[in-house]
Amino acid sequence: MRSGFRTARTGATVFMSAVALSLALLPARAGAADTAVLHAAPHGSGSACGSADPCSLDGARDAARTVTGKSVRVELADGTYELSHPLALDDKDSGVTWAAAPGARPVLSGGRALTRWSANADGTWTAPVPEGVTPRQLFVDGVRAVRARGDSCAASVCDATKTGMTGAERTGINRWERPTDAEAVIRVRWRDYHCRIASVSGDLMTFAQPCWTNASSGTGRTGPAWDTTTVDSSRYAKVSFFENARELLDKPGEFVWDSAARTVTYLPREGENPRRFRAVTPATEGLVTLDGAHDVRLTGIGFAYAAYRQPDTDEGYAGTQAGLTLTGATGPVDHAGRHYTKPAAALTVRGGRGVVVDDASFARLGGAGVVFERGTQDSTVTRSRFTDLSSGAAYIGDTEPLPTAELTGARNTVSYNTVRHTGVEYTDAVGIWAGYEADTTIDHNTLEDLPYSGISVGWGWNQPEAQQSVLRDNRITNNRITNAMRVAYDQHDGGAIYTQGAQPGTVICGNYLNRSAYGNTERDGNGIYLDEQSSHITVTRNVLTRLGYKWVSNWADYGIDNHATGNWTDTDAPALGGTGSTMTDNHTKLDRLPAEALKVAGSAGADPHGNVEQLRRDLARTGTATQSSTDGTATAARATDGDTSTDTRTQSEPGAWWQVDLGAVRHIGQVEVWNDASMTTGGFDIQLARSADFSDATTAHIPGKALRPTLLDTNTEARYVRIKLNGTGRVGLSHVLVHP
Repeated sequence: MRSGFRTARTGATVFMSAVALSLALLPARAGAADTAVLHAAPHGSGSACGSADPCSLDGARDAARTVTGKSVRVELADGTYELSHPLALDDKDSGVTWAAAPGARPVLSGGRALTRWSANADGTWTAPVPEGVTPRQLFVDGVRAVRARGDSCAASVCDATKTGMTGAERTGINRWERPTDAEAVIRVRWRDYHCRIASVSGDLMTFAQPCWTNASSGTGRTGPAWDTTTVDSSRYAKVSFFENARELLDKPGEFVWDSAARTVTYLPREGENPRRFRAVTPATEGLVTLDGAHDVRLTGIGFAYAAYRQPDTDEGYAGTQAGLTLTGATGPVDHAGRHYTKPAAALTVRGGRGVVVDDASFARLGGAGVVFERGTQDSTVTRSRFTDLSSGAAYIGDTEPLPTAELTGARNTVSYNTVRHTGVEYTDAVGIWAGYEADTTIDHNTLEDLPYSGISVGWGWNQPEAQQSVLRDNRITNNRITNAMRVAYDQHDGGAIYTQGAQPGTVICGNYLNRSAYGNTERDGNGIYLDEQSSHITVTRNVLTRLGYKWVSNWADYGIDNHATGNWTDTDAPALGGTGSTMTDNHTKLDRLPAEALKVAGSAGADPHGNVEQLRRDLARTGTATQSSTDGTATAARATDGDTSTDTRTQSEPGAWWQVDLGAVRHIGQVEVWNDASMTTGGFDIQLARSADFSDATTAHIPGKALRPTLLDTNTEARYVRIKLNGTGRVGLSHVLVHP
């Protein structure tokens, strides 16, 4: 076996500078005397793997195994490597570097091109699909198409039970030509379900098994038995949409798969010509697998169009949390939450040691980017890019709370990566997930445009195993997370950074978290969410702004010994729950970020010079707030106290109002209205006036519910700002800001 470079990291290395980290990750110099350089190319078939007769990937792997006495570097020529099966590496491949040739950007692809498009009378185009391929995703000239989908169906029509669902007649599904190709997509709080219709009889639909059973209550196999968020629970409100039916194909950029005819039908976007465009569907699941290998380096390689097949089977996608699913028809009751399956990934490392993934790109995937599992240790994902993924970017570790030493995930690092537009299809997925992990570092990553939580570390919910597990000494540091918990995706109860379980020594430090569940109708989207049994965690020197709810949340009494100190935020939060928890020296209720906070925020993320969205000065907090009446102790001043977690409410009366007197006529550029989510204000006017009697008021009507926040650009002069109901009811507000 070849000797390879291997480093046993210590806790100190997590603070390695960016320069030092980059130098440490530089690939071995091609052509060095002690290095054998092999060459691979997209259509390589040579046996010597020389530059003039390059090998295939499998050929290069096999040739590398014959080299003795030298380290091995496999250089990949530019181009697309179309894979019908994963490049499978194991212990015999340890010590090998797989790298892009100088100036090359090789891409490993699991895609199949769909050709021979023919026009239909209704403007759609149809193409045959090769045997063995099930097009769940379609990319046209690199742009993701959407599976044809309909409108949402309320629970009053689509009533879900343990055995099925009503609504086939009202929705017209009972008249569809192929309803059994269609799926119901259901989102309940933090969970996401995709189950295929199995049969339709009158108004009743049944769904593929075990998908529907695993999406319903009473399985006894989920860790905390989350029966309150199943499809048959009281929190189920609707089918988000049904998808993949020819009858739903009505918007440009949509497609549908017909399993009987084995065709895809697509409605082109403006300017697209099916006779010229390139349409690709992910077909190969997994592009590279490493089993038991050590000191393998993958650098400068692209991964694209990898498939995720499970959702197309009867297993479907019964989401539990963070992109993991409950699978299998039966299984023992497990109070540690072990019965979960991670999404398929383009790159999977099992039991790896010292594996380095650097400067890679992961794009247009049907599943996840990277999975490290089954005791992978001392391995890294660095300086890589993840974009347009159906699931999450990186999954590190497993859901076993007390694994053997050999199967414990430890000392892994995910750093200096950019994660954008992930969880596109499976919206419960997080950007970066780590399960029961020890001494793991998630540092200087940039995450943007995420449907649910950004970074999630820990597992186990309210089960006793989460109190005494291998979780410990993790570092979530210097990350930039923007636009997490995107409201349009209807996933709830998460945060930009989310934790579970007791993890002594874990530190959350130096992160810039901006816009989590911003613009929602309910209190949601925390900044840092220390959820179920999160304990022994230090939260320090983070910058948190524009959050749908608390900047830090530790609601459970069984989450103990957590400490938040020296953070900067534009709101406030109740004291941390649990014995021994403290909040000290935090800078809260800010309407401007001070220089030190701007420095911390600006240095967070993969780009060391990232922009920071400064807060806008608030004129309301120095004004005098009044309201037409008061419900209990909910005084008007609670809406100007700089805290989105406190509320004021009027009594129920015609034309109820709340207002603030700025003390003088001021220029007003924008008004922010944050609702009281427990009693949402709806159908109201925002009035701005110079005079106290509002005789000269400028009025803007806001239909529907107030958001968190509702924003109104004004650009006017006024002294008084009033929120007034346009009818009967109560005004309920948590925050009103008036910006110059």
